[in-house]
Amino acid sequence: MPSDRTDRIKIILADLVGFDTVSDKSNLALVDHVEAYLAAHGVRAQRITDPTGQKAALWVTIGPADKPGIVLSGHTDVVPVTGQSWSHDPFTLIERGGRLYGRGTADMKGFVATCLAMVPEMVRAKLAAPIHLAISYDEEVGCVGVRPLLAEVNKLAVKPLACFVGEPTLMQVAIGHKGKHALRATLRGLACHSSLAPQGVNAVEYAADLIVEIRRRARAIAAGGARDTLYDVPFTTLLSSIVQGGTALNIVPDTCELQFECRGLGVHESKEVTDGIVAWVRGELEPAMRRGHPDCGIDFEEIVDYPALEMADSHPLVTFAKTLAGRNSHIKVSYGTEAGLFVAMADIPSVVIGPGAIAQAHKPDEFVEIAELERCAEMIGRLIAQCEKADGLDTLRHGV
Repeated sequence: MPSDRTDRIKIILADLVGFDTVSDKSNLALVDHVEAYLAAHGVRAQRITDPTGQKAALWVTIGPADKPGIVLSGHTDVVPVTGQSWSHDPFTLIERGGRLYGRGTADMKGFVATCLAMVPEMVRAKLAAPIHLAISYDEEVGCVGVRPLLAEVNKLAVKPLACFVGEPTLMQVAIGHKGKHALRATLRGLACHSSLAPQGVNAVEYAADLIVEIRRRARAIAAGGARDTLYDVPFTTLLSSIVQGGTALNIVPDTCELQFECRGLGVHESKEVTDGIVAWVRGELEPAMRRGHPDCGIDFEEIVDYPALEMADSHPLVTFAKTLAGRNSHIKVSYGTEAGLFVAMADIPSVVIGPGAIAQAHKPDEFVEIAELERCAEMIGRLIAQCEKADGLDTLRHGV
């Protein structure tokens, strides 16, 4: 691995980590920085700004735009550090023992930094097929920022052949990930003095009934539902998480809020499962509440919705990705990524492969191994070599 590559990656990653891009904050300072870096190498980026004007994604094309090429995709936002015990400033990159520490090093500024570090080599190459960089925002809160970016990609005269999403997989080729559908249920009961409890409609207790039903369905799916042993959790899961309700011990609570999710194996299974729960509520739980008072009921709000990824192991992209990564095996991951949306929204075959371990993501003292970043750079170097050849992507062109 050329040392100048490694040095470039470290410098760029230090810059990216230095921007506090927790999802509830603007990422524009980072976007400005990346645009300036690209411009210094003669590369122009298309900026796609969100309706607030405080977030932006970038679409970058290096090489001939009139040819179908390959997308390298990553997000700029990171999860919060509040309440975590870090041994150093999480927004300052620290090198120690062959590792680079800082928020986002694994998830997934390490991949973005590696892609940017390889831009000079992309520019110098005589690319017969383009390499695109897709740099998004708000992935951590529901894969939000990639959607308007993909809307722009759909307007292109020539669509990309395939996409590599660089979430941390220890540079293993992931051909599938679970989808997710999450809802917020707001239960509207009827308050009264607790000494007159039967005259009220207890929103907290009805929320408990809903939680028990979610748990019952989760157990039934785990026991008898579809299974895929490539996943570490080989079945669809359901989870109740945040519950808030009640104001005082002596008041029958008239409101309660519950958030729950499904992570499904199939492309659309998550929403099918939650739709079934909503149907049960409408048929069973809500009528019982309304017998206490006609104004009682339950409102549902979608929080997160992204599809699963399900690439056949025989797909030409999977073979191509394994060749670039120097691997013969493939995996599936239980966490979500933007890859499913590249397929669902833009019909671009996608795999997930990136440096670092998901076990390090979202934790205090998050880190990525320098060797992982170097392996990622080597993979991108091999991609550049393939994109230089007139027939380098023929397997994808003919097979996709």
